[in-house]
Amino acid sequence: DSAPTNIASHFVFEIGDPKQGFKEADVVVEREFRTRPVHQGYIEPHSATARWDRDGRVTIWGSSQGHFAIRDFTALVLGISISQVKVIPMEIGGGFGGKLVIYVEPVAALLSKRSGRPVKITMTRSEVFEGTGATAGGYIWAKIGATNDGRITAADARFVYEAGAFPGALVNLATTTIFAPYDIPNVRSEGYDVVVNKPKVAPYRAPLGPPAGFAGETLIDELAAKLSMDPIEFRLLNAAKEGTRRVTGIPFKKVGYVETLLAAKAHPHYNAPLGGPNRGRGVATAVCNNITGPASAVVSLQQDGSVGLVEGSADLAGSRTAAAMHVAEVLGITAEEVHPTVGDTDSIGYTAVSAGSSAVYKTGWASFEAARDLQRQLAARAALIWDVPVEEVDIADGVFSHRSDPELRLTLRELAARQNTTGGPLLGRAGGAWGGESPGFAVHIVDVEVDPETGKTDIIRYTALQDPGTAVHPLYVEGQIQGGAVQGIGWALNEEYVTDDQGRMLNSSLLDYRMPIAKDLPMIDTQIVEVPNPDHPTGVRGVGEVSIIPPVPAIANAINQALGIRMTETPMSPGAVLEAIWEKEGRG
Repeated sequence: DSAPTNIASHFVFEIGDPKQGFKEADVVVEREFRTRPVHQGYIEPHSATARWDRDGRVTIWGSSQGHFAIRDFTALVLGISISQVKVIPMEIGGGFGGKLVIYVEPVAALLSKRSGRPVKITMTRSEVFEGTGATAGGYIWAKIGATNDGRITAADARFVYEAGAFPGALVNLATTTIFAPYDIPNVRSEGYDVVVNKPKVAPYRAPLGPPAGFAGETLIDELAAKLSMDPIEFRLLNAAKEGTRRVTGIPFKKVGYVETLLAAKAHPHYNAPLGGPNRGRGVATAVCNNITGPASAVVSLQQDGSVGLVEGSADLAGSRTAAAMHVAEVLGITAEEVHPTVGDTDSIGYTAVSAGSSAVYKTGWASFEAARDLQRQLAARAALIWDVPVEEVDIADGVFSHRSDPELRLTLRELAARQNTTGGPLLGRAGGAWGGESPGFAVHIVDVEVDPETGKTDIIRYTALQDPGTAVHPLYVEGQIQGGAVQGIGWALNEEYVTDDQGRMLNSSLLDYRMPIAKDLPMIDTQIVEVPNPDHPTGVRGVGEVSIIPPVPAIANAINQALGIRMTETPMSPGAVLEAIWEKEGRG
């Protein structure tokens, strides 16, 4: 059909026979949902400084989620070679998917060329809100069926999401996320990426995962209630595990969903009394798969035994430290003896953007392999000093020893001190397109108290459990879990783009765009459930994204338990909750 259309793309995934699966179901639930656009909410606005030198080279200082991408995009826009652009990464004040592409960099570069002076451009908060892209808003229809003994037989979903003025709503990710936590034999999921007269959209932490989770986990909770089953027991009965086929047809490898559900079921929060009227407890789960890609790392051994690490991933949440810990683990030294740096585009090999929970996965792997390269060279130096074959050198906890002569023993520090007299400085290098996948599962439990007079929902207790694979740096893992949960709470209760009939944003300030602040929330309790990832040498999984998905459905499920109303749109603001109460009471 050649008729004009504003449908930019259409995705359909299907396994099994959904129609037959619904015929086999004893209980079927079906609903429609709507979610509004929300912003990533990073505190630091976009900013860049550019200097165009007389030799035709441009140097850019900026904060982004990937300085190699900024280099490539800037060169493309300016019509020059990437060799003429050097990007030096600065510390980043938040990104969450919103700092993957260029905005001010080429403009600053051209102004510098024209003026002969360095030029700095920083966006205002209104420019950030109006010009950089919120996540997509849209519509979901979903349906799930199960037998009386609690087995899910079929599921179906349709997503229609706004891409703004240009394609790119990432609706394909929503279609593959919605039913992914479950072992369902018959599934269909389709999505439409629709161009509309609104500003462009941008990725946001687990792109369109929260809307997908909102629909899927709401229906899962309804099914459990209709079957008189405990919400976690119902999820356990249908949980995805190793070998479960996703709607894409790809089976899961070893995953930790069952272990995380069991930990949630045994958690004191899940078994505690609610302790008051108008209170409810909600549960929701999610899975998010990380992306990966090219990454590079170089380690250099100093004469005192310390190690320098240069890697290429923008550090959003401690990935430098995690990479250093990978190096320390291999070399048998402390993490404090490894000094990590994020290199500029002239100082390290190409590294893909820090997005999709990929930074520690790919850069940790590159750093691990660079350390192994250095370790091999150290073994060769020990063999040279002892005049023995390198195959006879054993390595354990940073000590190199001869397999059959215990008197021949050198520590890493001793070898470091002798490196310049035994062949010169030692450098370990690694670069590659690090493959595999790392699906991470999360289970969230939330208690709310809803004021039936005002519709205001207060979070009174929140617990987030997650499988990060191997938790390389547990405090950073906890911080990622907590941060994602807070952003998901904002999506659930407050945040939305308010626009007029011309598509102009009316609340483009942090005063009017209401994100959660500390006084709005209790402590987000966390529990790490470690199930190592078989695809990664240290067992890590993606951590940063999945925790934003469960809050929306968990809060909706809690509100339902508190007041007996089903919320099907975000945000679940006081006004929206009041309208649902009035409708239930026949006053709507």
